[in-house]
Amino acid sequence: MAPIDELDKELLNEIQWTFPLVTRPFDAIAKKFNTTASVVKERLVNLKEIGVLRQLSAIFDTRKLGYTSSLVAMEVESDKLEYVASQINRHPGVSHNYERDHEFNLWFTLAVPPDSDLKTELDKFNVLQGIRRVRMLPTLQLFKIGVKLDMVDGKKYEVAPTEERKEIKNVKFEPTGEDRDFVRELQKDMEIIDEPFVKAANNLGISENKLFKKMKHYEEIGVMRRFAAILRHRQVGFTANGMIVWRVPEGRISEVGTKLGAFPQVSHCYERPTYPDWPYNVFSMIHCKTHDEANEMAKTIQDQIHVDDYRILFSSREFKKTRVEYFVENSFSLEEAVTAS
Repeated sequence: MAPIDELDKELLNEIQWTFPLVTRPFDAIAKKFNTTASVVKERLVNLKEIGVLRQLSAIFDTRKLGYTSSLVAMEVESDKLEYVASQINRHPGVSHNYERDHEFNLWFTLAVPPDSDLKTELDKFNVLQGIRRVRMLPTLQLFKIGVKLDMVDGKKYEVAPTEERKEIKNVKFEPTGEDRDFVRELQKDMEIIDEPFVKAANNLGISENKLFKKMKHYEEIGVMRRFAAILRHRQVGFTANGMIVWRVPEGRISEVGTKLGAFPQVSHCYERPTYPDWPYNVFSMIHCKTHDEANEMAKTIQDQIHVDDYRILFSSREFKKTRVEYFVENSFSLEEAVTAS
């Protein structure tokens, strides 16, 4: 990978969380960094080409769009793991799929549209050879979702619960045909050109002002979490991606989850169900450059939330990492699956 300099890192830090919803966004970014729009665009194009910047687009809330989703843990025979993972990856609702260092060695997320049943879709994988156990781990409480990789080494945040939770209006949302058109358009990877939103507005047959107004409305009601950049973790050195699972006493779940979600280093935090063979009920994700750094961070967090029973499950292989494409599904079947070798 070509080296990236400090300005690249500053730009990536900026656009992971806030991207200007204006006609000429790269001019606005350039002004912040005392440079030109041409320089900003040139650098972002390069970051895409070298595989660091994965996508610039709207990031939607799966559940607000009427989708049902779940994290799924599987125990798979080690010699069948790649085969099973490759077949599961064929499902359009599978966005993330990892091998983790645990008896449950395959972890993936599955999302299905409003007219589909999650359990029915998951059961389609039962025909695959090598699966020993399957545990559905849907979200019971969401405390935080939002990855922000700190690219600037000198700007590291203290490992402490310092972030304020973003307030959103609690509005019931049932997507209309027009809403679905908006989502299909805004989830596309944005072109790095002077006026990138013009194309989206034209495709939707509306003015740019109406487009921005709609995007801000979606953000206010939580349908769109944000418009931002998504990076490829591993390409920028964050190879120790740890899922810290906590066994939290029932009466402390909301308190602990809320506190975990306030740590800048925690990108995701959820309450999930337990099973006799899986006692951990609160999940939090951290992204570090080494396992030692991750273990140290987990201990620092543990000292502040006072939960003794926890473990870190590191991802050892990434089988799939993409974005679910909303409202563009095709039906899925494993009838034509190749025979496991």
